[in-house]
Amino acid sequence: MRKYFGTDGIRRIANTELTPELVYKVAKAGAYVLSKHTDHTPTILIGRDTRISGTLIESAMVAGFLSYGANVKLLGVLPTPAVAYLTRKLNADASVVISASHNTYEFNGIKYFSNKGMKIPDTLEEEIEEVMESGKLEELTAVNDKIGVSEYCLDLIDEYVYFFRKNFDDAISEVIREDFIVGIDTANGATSVVAEKVFKALGIKYKIINNSPDGININHNCGSTHLEGLKKFVVDNKLSLGIAYDGDGDRCLAIDEKGNEIDGDKLLAIISQNLRKKGKLNKDTIVATVMSNLGLNKYARDNGLELLQTKVGDRYVLEEMLKEGFNLGGEQSGHVILLDYNPTGDGILTSLMLIKSILEENKKASELGDLVRLYPQILINAKVNSDKKYDYEKDEEIKLAIEKLEKEFAGNGRVLIRPSGTEPLVRVMIEGEDQEYITKKAKEIAKLIEKKLV
Repeated sequence: MRKYFGTDGIRRIANTELTPELVYKVAKAGAYVLSKHTDHTPTILIGRDTRISGTLIESAMVAGFLSYGANVKLLGVLPTPAVAYLTRKLNADASVVISASHNTYEFNGIKYFSNKGMKIPDTLEEEIEEVMESGKLEELTAVNDKIGVSEYCLDLIDEYVYFFRKNFDDAISEVIREDFIVGIDTANGATSVVAEKVFKALGIKYKIINNSPDGININHNCGSTHLEGLKKFVVDNKLSLGIAYDGDGDRCLAIDEKGNEIDGDKLLAIISQNLRKKGKLNKDTIVATVMSNLGLNKYARDNGLELLQTKVGDRYVLEEMLKEGFNLGGEQSGHVILLDYNPTGDGILTSLMLIKSILEENKKASELGDLVRLYPQILINAKVNSDKKYDYEKDEEIKLAIEKLEKEFAGNGRVLIRPSGTEPLVRVMIEGEDQEYITKKAKEIAKLIEKKLV
């Protein structure tokens, strides 16, 4: 089991758990693992979000990289997908994003990207940990003229803005309307430095909130994890659409003109419909995770589309897309991957695809949101013995209870059992047409699992 890396990089309380000493080691080991097959001095990019601890973690990372002999380009505050894009654009050997995404400000994190602008696989994270624990770090110390150098490249944000202009300027200008106004919530995070630039460049009218980061207000009652404020803002101002980004800008959720949420499943449906009409949805397939709502499954089936589901995590969605040549995938949480543009979730890109779809269809956001009928879901955690959390599959009584309920649903509901990767928990998720009934059944199955797996 990995000691430092979780499902999305390393994420801990800054300066007490994610200490400068730990960050230095992660940087040095990461520089070695990600560039050991190169025959030149490696170049690594660093971007970060707006947390108060960002420059502290950044300084420790820079020290680790330079000590190994890598050169560093500091991008400053920039969304995660911008760093991924620039990694490929500049032919860098690797990059790092310092962010804890949707977490509160006291957390921070480290996400590595390969030279292809993709999150590195589990195997490379495990290799970085092995190097950190092996006592090999002292051997990886550059001396004399081999010590790396760093430089600030804050103007590279313009390259990211140009990426959107290049891909959307013509399409948006053909369909944009004077009465179409978007509400934007940047979560006081990384998109605060670039969202306005993009919307201005494309001529999309907007009103913006939560766009004044102070180091501690990132994600605080705002952004994609707290939609209440944006819902009110959209309805009160009679806006056409609301867009909420998360702290590092790799995902977004939307609000229609009536104040209803458009989640990641609905975003996938809307974008898939738009791409398919133009013959641009590869193999007529959407890739999602097992947590996607049954409603997305039914939308795909009713429209002759294939829906493939992976385990939870956008990296696993991407792996499936790359393996089979699909170009649209994502998660319910708003991570949407549009592989024709960028190999990572990109909140601004997703929002522009949504806006383009609404304008080209000449419909209201609420009408397109109705493409998917979301089924009620309930998620209950069963507390179990950590050594037994995978044994639910072997227990006949648990298996029979699940099979009986699934037979009863007859395609209008489902049961998903998923052990936690980090805690002594088994997660019981049930979907169905009646919230009260599925809640009752989820509690029953969770209680049975707790009883049998003590």
